[in-house]
Order: sequence, then C-alpha cells, then structure tokens
Amino acid sequence: MGKRFELIVFDWDGTLMDSTGAIVASVQAAARDLGIDPPSDERASHIIGLGLIDALRHALPDLPAERYQDVAQRYRQHYMARDQDLLLFMGAAELIDELADAGYALAVATGKTRKGLNRAFEVCGLGPRFHGSRCADECHSKPHPQMLEELMAEFGVTPELTLMIGDTTHDLQMARNAGVAALGVAYGAHPRESLEALAPLYCADNVEELAAWLRQMA
Repeated sequence: MGKRFELIVFDWDGTLMDSTGAIVASVQAAARDLGIDPPSDERASHIIGLGLIDALRHALPDLPAERYQDVAQRYRQHYMARDQDLLLFMGAAELIDELADAGYALAVATGKTRKGLNRAFEVCGLGPRFHGSRCADECHSKPHPQMLEELMAEFGVTPELTLMIGDTTHDLQMARNAGVAALGVAYGAHPRESLEALAPLYCADNVEELAAWLRQMA
C-alpha cells in the first residue's frame, strides 16, 4: 500500500457494520410504541449517521420537542434487543486488519453514543484495531466537522493526509466541512446518486471494491 493518507476515519453503521435495517426498524417501532405514525423506510434510513436526537428530529419533524426523549428511550430498547445479532459487512474485519498492519492510523467517527460504540466494539472484536474514535455524545452531530477536527488534532495529522469513509451524505459533508478527502460506500444507508453529488474520490459498491481502491490509492 502507498501512503497518500496517514489517518483513515470510518463511519460505523452502514459502513463497517450491517446495521441499517435494524436502525430503520427500531426507529419505526419506537414511533409505533408511542402512537406516532412511523417514518418511511427512506426517511428513516436518511437519518443514519446523525446523533440520536438530531436523527429523530429529522425522522419525525412534526413531533413536539418534549417527546423526542421518549422516542429515543424506546429506540434504544428496540435497537439493543437486536444489536447482538448484527454483523460486520463481509470483508470489513479483514480490511481493518490489513490497514492497521500497513501502518495507517485508524479511527471511527460515528453517530453512536460512546456506550453504543463500545458495545459494538465488544460484539465484533475490532476495538483494539482502532487508535481513536469520536461519538455523537462527545461532539457536534455530523455534518459538523468537530469529530474529524478533533481526531486530526489528536493524531497530529493535517486534512490533506486524512481520509473519511462513510455511507451517508452526512459523512461526506462532514469531510467537506473539515477539508478532508472522502470515499463513499453505496451499500449502506444513502443511495449512490446522493453520495456522488458530494464528489467523493470514489464510491464503492461493496467492501471488496473499497479494499481494492485503498490498496491502490491510499
């Protein structure tokens, strides 16, 4: 592998872990529990990558503000009942191992809470391979650049040497806001055309394509 980049930052849900369906179903179930019309699959999937309360504001824009915490509580219950069964995308663990062994600094920037990311790390066993991470309860929600800015400062890496990889427009817009190059993955929450509108360096249809690009170009 070359060394065009020093720091590679991954989104989690929909990029490394195949959790889009579980998130969508959990948001919809939480709404139904409280007698609220659930968002469509498309609207619910669009919120993936945001912090939970910001996500619910987008998914259920007409809901009174005081009700978002109730929906969030129900969402967490539904999602945690499913998350032990969630799997990494095929090839994701091997890709992370390969990048770590090649000497890249690896990090995660996610809409999960710290507790949620730690739980995901424990379930999949990949936690030790990442050198840093930022979560939605520690920083501004995507697409604000704070997560990337803090990670770059932590590792002493400039934007020119940093790459963000994600499956949503929130990820790619965060990268743009931070002055960082980005890759899109079209196998997650947002459609390829939405990702390509933000001009990523590449948009991969699967982890194998992503890995091939990184071997040649990163």
